[in-house]
Amino acid sequence: MSNHTLLAQVVNIAIAAGDVILDVYGKEYEIAHKADGSPVTTADQRAHDVIVEQLQALTPDIPVLSEESKGIDVEDRLQWTRLWLVDPLDGTKEFIRRNGEFSVNIGLAENGKPILGVVYSPCTRASYFAAQGAGAWRQIAQKPAQRIQVESYDPSRPRMVASRSHSGEAVSAFRDALTAASGNVPQIVSMGSALKACVVAQGDADVYPRLGPTSEWDTCASHCILNEAGGQLIDCAGAELNYNKASILNPWFLAIADSNIDWLRFCPPEPTQG
Repeated sequence: MSNHTLLAQVVNIAIAAGDVILDVYGKEYEIAHKADGSPVTTADQRAHDVIVEQLQALTPDIPVLSEESKGIDVEDRLQWTRLWLVDPLDGTKEFIRRNGEFSVNIGLAENGKPILGVVYSPCTRASYFAAQGAGAWRQIAQKPAQRIQVESYDPSRPRMVASRSHSGEAVSAFRDALTAASGNVPQIVSMGSALKACVVAQGDADVYPRLGPTSEWDTCASHCILNEAGGQLIDCAGAELNYNKASILNPWFLAIADSNIDWLRFCPPEPTQG
């Protein structure tokens, strides 16, 4: 199956999951909490079921690792050279707040690199999608898809995306350092989910500093989209993020538009793990 054909099918899967999410969104639903304290709803599980079932039918030879997966042995997983990384409902806190800033994330990684990605916003019906070598695209509902790309940095109008639910002191320090270097206070867009990296990919922001915990299923899809739009997703040492590690936790990272800028100098030190 070609990347183009596969990508179109995965977009449809993400939309189907989004429809299930919206069905729950307008009703009363139960909220539970995982061991790490993060919330999970009926919509998370129902979207997971739709995505896993349809991906397994589409690509039976490629295993699926979802945020809601259970019972996957780490040693077995490390033998996988390709895998789907899925967050069926990214931005559960935003879903609970009913602000619409949540997404369905479906990414494909091969040998640690993101090679295909779909991020779908159910409330706006916006699909962001990309495959390695095929460019990055945005489509609103049934309108024609439009190619997206990052913009060059203009220090007279720095633009930054921040997490609505997970910012904190480190992001404030990054903002202050960027302000000092540019001489201008950045315009800040605050929102939830993987849509933040897509804002950079479509040329509406220069940088998204994610200076806090995330997991591989949070970033794989948008990472591919950003790459194909001409941007980068790098850790605070300048290395590109990798996938299917022993720990699925990501380091702190930056989603950047213009790689000619030394964004790393604005990063505060990342706390030592453990």
